[in-house]
Amino acid sequence: MEKKHWLNRSGLRIHPGHVVSLCFVVVLLFSSLLTWREVAVLEDSYVSTQRNRLESVSHTMDMQLQFNMDRLMFLRNGVQAALQIPLELESMRHARQQFQRQRQQEIWSIQPGNRHSLNLNGVSDDFVAHAADLNRDDAFLNNELTAALELGYLLHLSSSASSIERRTQYVSRAGFFVSTDSADSQDILSHYAALIAEPWFYTQSARDNRGRGIRWYTEQGKESRIQVITASIPLDLQERWYGVLAMDVDVSALQRLLVEAVGGQREGMYQLYDSQLRWLASSVGKAILSDEERQQILQAAARENRGGLLAEGRYISWQKLKNFDGLVLHIHTLREGIRGDFGSIIIALAILWLVFTSILILSWIVIRRMVSNMIAMQQSLEWRAWYDTLTRLPNRGALFDRAAEAVAECEQRQLPLCVIQLDLDHFKGINDRYGHQAGDRVLSHVGSLIGSVLRETDVAGRVGGEEFCIVLPNTTRAKAYQVAERIRSRIYHKELLVRKNTTLRVSASLGVSCTDESGRYDFEYLQSVADGRLYLAKQNGRNRTYAEG
Repeated sequence: MEKKHWLNRSGLRIHPGHVVSLCFVVVLLFSSLLTWREVAVLEDSYVSTQRNRLESVSHTMDMQLQFNMDRLMFLRNGVQAALQIPLELESMRHARQQFQRQRQQEIWSIQPGNRHSLNLNGVSDDFVAHAADLNRDDAFLNNELTAALELGYLLHLSSSASSIERRTQYVSRAGFFVSTDSADSQDILSHYAALIAEPWFYTQSARDNRGRGIRWYTEQGKESRIQVITASIPLDLQERWYGVLAMDVDVSALQRLLVEAVGGQREGMYQLYDSQLRWLASSVGKAILSDEERQQILQAAARENRGGLLAEGRYISWQKLKNFDGLVLHIHTLREGIRGDFGSIIIALAILWLVFTSILILSWIVIRRMVSNMIAMQQSLEWRAWYDTLTRLPNRGALFDRAAEAVAECEQRQLPLCVIQLDLDHFKGINDRYGHQAGDRVLSHVGSLIGSVLRETDVAGRVGGEEFCIVLPNTTRAKAYQVAERIRSRIYHKELLVRKNTTLRVSASLGVSCTDESGRYDFEYLQSVADGRLYLAKQNGRNRTYAEG
């Protein structure tokens, strides 16, 4: 049975089921693309929202830190002004005289008469002379002493409960310091030696800090845990480096600032890191970055001020602070994202896509099955229109069409073509004696015998009640005669069971005609010649083949 296909304009065969499948694949592809696009839009919106939240927290924390940085700048400006125009007060002259008397001592301390000023503590001339980074120049010393005493007054006046520093101090290269922490005066020598050994002091030279701006340094305490952050700025005047102003900030204070900046935001975790991505503070708990995440953020932070990273089921957005040499990170896990609004929308989209896809697949199965049934029905109807249901050979119409094609092809190539007409002997008597069922069985049997003898290029069909026609392209008359005899012999020598305990031997008469006799390529003519020889075979005793006469 031949399968039914559709032909497009280019002549290619297209199976209807393939067309249905292609349509459904296209619909599924477009629905998936649209869903993916919506998810991508939601993802961009989610990233933008997380960054906006982080920016809000970073801005709030910057505003909180700005007060302290402004205070540090205010103190430097005050000291610079005091260096240029020192106060000529009696207490200041007395303090300078006191310094001249004590400067050779191993340690010394000047206590101003004003109770609102801080003590000035220092070391000997000999200590300064043997230290590499120190310089006690008498030409500038009196002005600096006066400025340091004025700074002690400013530090006392500018202290505020809203400030976050643990201690603010000025460390001079001339061998003295002033500090808001009274505990620093208990062991002046060791304390001053420790101060000038700190990185925030010796890295403030013009060579190491050319911008002369504020720098942040971290100090680790026990168990390698950062406890203090120091902001320091050099004190310069007329290209001379006098010393360093430093502000120590407890990490606990930064923790408080971060929590206050986060406010009512409860989604995700906000964390504060220094410029080397060492953890300082967190709004909730503590999440440690992996080495890979740390490297990726460090590389990105070297080029940009903000960014984001998706890794290990969480989204990490980060932003640099303006008033602190570090970064604020917002870590939002996948579970938190799913519980949020964006997660709910994405889950709803996924469910809708799954439902739509399920309906689409179910529809495809149903429609594909309907199309298959329609094709099978069409093929069955078409087969019935072109084939004889009893013998399963082409009927008269189909035989004539195929025969015409074979004749035209043989004529074009000048090949011989033969026609065999076959008629069963005494077939009416079989129907009358054994019934039509026996006759149908005989016809079916003969049809299968004829089909088993023919080649693929040959055409055979039932053209009447018990009459058959066989077309043999590219076959000579002698060869056609042999084929006819083979068919006749097989029919005759095969006994057929037509009824219980009853067998029947059937014979057939055949007539053969060929184009090599007359040279005419006309199927109706060839059939009529073969039909005449068929009746000649019947007149001469039946069960025989005639190819002449």
